[in-house]
Amino acid sequence: MKILIVDDHPLIREALRHVLPGLAADIRLYDAPDCEGGLRLADEHPDLDLALLDLTLPGCRGMSALQTFRGAHPALPIVVLSGFDDSDTVLAALDEGAMGFIPKSSTNEVLLGALRLVLSGGVYVPRQAIVGELGLGAPRQEETPRRPQTASDIGLTERQAEVLTLMVQGKPNKEICRELNLAEGTVKVHITAILKALGASNRTQAVLAASRIGLKLGTPGSTP
Repeated sequence: MKILIVDDHPLIREALRHVLPGLAADIRLYDAPDCEGGLRLADEHPDLDLALLDLTLPGCRGMSALQTFRGAHPALPIVVLSGFDDSDTVLAALDEGAMGFIPKSSTNEVLLGALRLVLSGGVYVPRQAIVGELGLGAPRQEETPRRPQTASDIGLTERQAEVLTLMVQGKPNKEICRELNLAEGTVKVHITAILKALGASNRTQAVLAASRIGLKLGTPGSTP
């Protein structure tokens, strides 16, 4: 397993180097203090399994860092690790295709659980963001993510699961059409079914709902 850490604080990078080996015995870690160095490492190691990205980086701040990485390496799962955890920032990161958002205030147990969820195909969102967007009541103490459910558990077909996977990656309908070789009308029908299954009214709520139930998503393939 290969993970890239992009954060401008040496203490954060060093702390993650001590915590992340809890994910796997054979883990390899690479780190960079800025966006440019992170992109260079991602180019040098195209087989990365995951990237942990801070949003406040020298020369590439805010969502521009995430946009730059997503544009350069669209297939690389990116998890935002940030000192900001307000709902607006979390939702903006999800809209840009982040596969997870972990506040730096999280415990080591939550961090590892969240990364396991993402590596297994799920999406991790801190509970406070889910509460704020979906109105689920008062926040509880943050919990370690549960074992992911599958798309079939909530009544989605394999094709709908593929569409949802691309939605979570922040891809628009036209790009989903191209990747899955589907007509735009067919994609819209699938999205309607996905929103209904998740009890969501838009894409962002669908991503949050998928995270809330620990939905496991795979890689789009060649399902008929």
